[in-house]
Amino acid sequence: MIKIGKKKIGNGKRCFITFEIGATHNGFESAKKMISEAAKSGADAIKFQTFDAEKLISNKEQLFSYKILVNKKKELVKNKTESLYKILKKRNFTKTQWKNLKKICDKFKICFFSTVAFEEDVDFLKSIGCHSLKIASADINHLPLIKHAAKTKLPIQIDTGMATLDEISTAVQVIKNEGNNKIIIHHCPTDYPARLDKINLNIIKTLKKKFPYPIAYSDHTPGIHMDIAALMLGVNLIEKTVTENRMTPKVEHMMSIETKEMKNFITSIRSIEKGMGSYSKILSKKEKKNRNKVRRSLFMNEFSKKGQKLSNCKILFRRPGNGIQANEYEKIKNLKLKKDLVRGHQLQKRDLK
Repeated sequence: MIKIGKKKIGNGKRCFITFEIGATHNGFESAKKMISEAAKSGADAIKFQTFDAEKLISNKEQLFSYKILVNKKKELVKNKTESLYKILKKRNFTKTQWKNLKKICDKFKICFFSTVAFEEDVDFLKSIGCHSLKIASADINHLPLIKHAAKTKLPIQIDTGMATLDEISTAVQVIKNEGNNKIIIHHCPTDYPARLDKINLNIIKTLKKKFPYPIAYSDHTPGIHMDIAALMLGVNLIEKTVTENRMTPKVEHMMSIETKEMKNFITSIRSIEKGMGSYSKILSKKEKKNRNKVRRSLFMNEFSKKGQKLSNCKILFRRPGNGIQANEYEKIKNLKLKKDLVRGHQLQKRDLK
């Protein structure tokens, strides 16, 4: 169990929902609008990506291929390839813009998360009050960065796509060694969108058994089916990518939900949580009151005389169950009638001796 802002994340608490817009916003004004809509939908956090593409990418000509949606009704897609540098360059903001985005999150009382790439990103985000830092799957073995992030004592989220369990354990230990136990481990399928045969949701159960920390699911698939499945497997946090338009011909948009769908996404998750209930079989007052209406009681099926043993009487089990109920028959069948009883009489304990 860890606390982020005013909310606790862990077993027994409702699933924490983060909307990722770091890869899908269309600039500063777009990001502001998406924060507002995420907050109104009931999301717990909004997540960005903070890095300097100039420093991160050594080869500006390196290409990246992904899929874009070309027909929403038919879910038709096509491949697109462009410079990775250009893709990442569009995601960043100036320090002033970052500070303003954090203030907007504060205004709407929604947590501000961001993925980090460099130690100076960590320091800057810490200085503006970022609620949680995230380590990308690609940096699961960047132990110096993880160590520096852990020193902030902020909650650290780690993506685990393409990582072995040993690599995850090593990253977790680095964080713990800095006296930071505020750790969230994300199951994060790779590809954009993730292939169904590569999602491997069952690893969530493995992660929950192996690590005593909240387990999250970062979804890279269209729709909400995988999120619901992850919820049923016990994840404590779901991160879902959001876009203003899935038809935007850029990476990650086609696998996102649209901003107009955020409210329904939240409602679906909360409804399922409510329907799941608890591990205990506890009857509500209404159930206790109503069950006797449909359960059965003992009724006399013929005229019977005083002193006759109940086992020798013809008994009919009928609704309602507000008399002597069917499960009590074996305990009382050797008792005798105190008086004559007519056919159709609902047997009561006061009728027996």
